[in-house]
Amino acid sequence: MNSLKRKNNVSSRKVKSASPAWPTLSVIIPVYNEEKTIREIIRRVRAVPIPKEIIVIDDASTDNTVRELEAIKGPDLHLFSLPKNSGKGAALHEGFRRAKNDVVLIQDADLEYDPADYEDLMRPFTKGLADVVYGSRFLTTKNRRVLFFWHSVINTGLTLLSNIITNLNLTDMEVCYKAFRREVIQNVPLCEKRFGFEPEVTIKLARRKMRFFEVGISYYGRPYAEGKKIRPRDGVRALYCILKYGLIG
Repeated sequence: MNSLKRKNNVSSRKVKSASPAWPTLSVIIPVYNEEKTIREIIRRVRAVPIPKEIIVIDDASTDNTVRELEAIKGPDLHLFSLPKNSGKGAALHEGFRRAKNDVVLIQDADLEYDPADYEDLMRPFTKGLADVVYGSRFLTTKNRRVLFFWHSVINTGLTLLSNIITNLNLTDMEVCYKAFRREVIQNVPLCEKRFGFEPEVTIKLARRKMRFFEVGISYYGRPYAEGKKIRPRDGVRALYCILKYGLIG
């Protein structure tokens, strides 16, 4: 009897320590002139212990980004190039079209977002609870670099207006880390070729009654001197897109 109890205890410990059965992952990385960081972000993505393919869409970089990528290519890394600079949204459209795995996740190439957060982002999918998972730079106790006050104000305002339109209660609509079941994102017609992608995809998925989850992530934002690309005009475009897709359709 005692030996049976010991066996049962060992068995229960094994169950508790077992890793979750992760869905396969397609990581989409839109890239434009990121020669300084591209090797490191690929290294970090590869280090995540989830079965994955890495799809990099180069948006007609004019530096050595493509050369850096070609030097580290492997069977897990697929590189595609747009013929002319078309914007983050256009690169994402191409990446979504090419994705083959269960879950599709967006990763920027600039080291602001940490692939160590992938497991938190994937857990709602492993439990069958989510169609869409957004990271949040505000719903978190993880590390977050303190930077621009007015960026935060604008982000909060855009998220609030998006929530009014969608009746969601997101805290960070503009976040990079967005993950989708592949069949969901591949069946949404997307138009925005630049940063208007964020409100467009949010509104269109909300209208399809997708199950949204949000999880806290770390954030290591960079200033413009380090290559940050988003500009005030992108905030204006995001506002236009919220009104366009929210009120007009």
